[in-house]
Amino acid sequence: MKPKVTMKSIANELGVSVSTVSKALKDNPRISKELRKKIQAFSKLLDYQPDARAISLRKQSSKVIGVVIPEITNHFFTTVIKGIDFATKKRGYQAIICLSNESYNEEVKSINLLTSGSIDGLLLSIASGTQKKGIYEHLFDIKNAEIPLVLFDRTEDFIACDIVKADDVGGAYNATKTLIESGCKRIALINFESYINIGKERKMGYGMALNEYGIEEDNTLIFEVDEDKNLYDQIEPVFDLDPLPNAIFAAKEDFAAIAIKLALKKGIKIPDELAIISFVNGLISEYTSPSISAVVQHGYNMGKMAAKLLIDRIENKTPGSPYETKVIATKLKLRDSVKKQNN
Repeated sequence: MKPKVTMKSIANELGVSVSTVSKALKDNPRISKELRKKIQAFSKLLDYQPDARAISLRKQSSKVIGVVIPEITNHFFTTVIKGIDFATKKRGYQAIICLSNESYNEEVKSINLLTSGSIDGLLLSIASGTQKKGIYEHLFDIKNAEIPLVLFDRTEDFIACDIVKADDVGGAYNATKTLIESGCKRIALINFESYINIGKERKMGYGMALNEYGIEEDNTLIFEVDEDKNLYDQIEPVFDLDPLPNAIFAAKEDFAAIAIKLALKKGIKIPDELAIISFVNGLISEYTSPSISAVVQHGYNMGKMAAKLLIDRIENKTPGSPYETKVIATKLKLRDSVKKQNN
């Protein structure tokens, strides 16, 4: 049986992207005239036929949206899902949820599974594995298939779609400022690896606060951790510094909890000798002893907003309108890990 000709197979043969093939077949002037003619002629030669069934399914309303999240054990994502569930049900929709487990391959599989069915649109928080690889062809394929897409939390600005994210810069700035105003001047940052966008923004906010108070950013106090490796082994070097930091800003709740455990093991008193603030206010922050001061992201509101934007697109409530980026404000919840210091 002759294999079915698809836009992907045409793209592979000509050494171009699926996005380029899709635009050329629609005679999009953004593709050069010469390349358009080449792709159109090649498609005709191979007798390419659009998948009529897929097109038909996309035109029908199923009242179902797909959701792909990086992980479920993170308290933040559970609150996002609750917000999505509330907003979708309020509008008469249901959500199908898939996990990428921070894997590029699993993200691609989840998206292919959802979009091969009859969903009306897709909500996605990009996996760290995808950001590490820097490969986004599967997201451009969604756009080319004219499936409404909204990115939330883990996002990329160059993908044309609505975006909902927390104020990572502002949250990190306020956390670091609070540590400085409590008397801390030597503040370590435990952060994600540099390819993760939220880590970049949280580092930016950290640096802004230091600069405002005339404190020089010290690279020896900045630690980037690989979540696929042992976190204890990567965070422990913070406590080998001489002199020790008198505060830690952790870009993730898990990082802060491990830092507290290591500090207590080494006989360091919290918050008297070491103050700690984490980004993300979950159950770990609340119930760790001492409890951890944390930046609250309002995941529930993020989920509601993301679902609203997606359903508005699906129902053409905003036809032809420009894509929006919604930034959810954060707030700081102070707990036992921070207090006024005199050093």
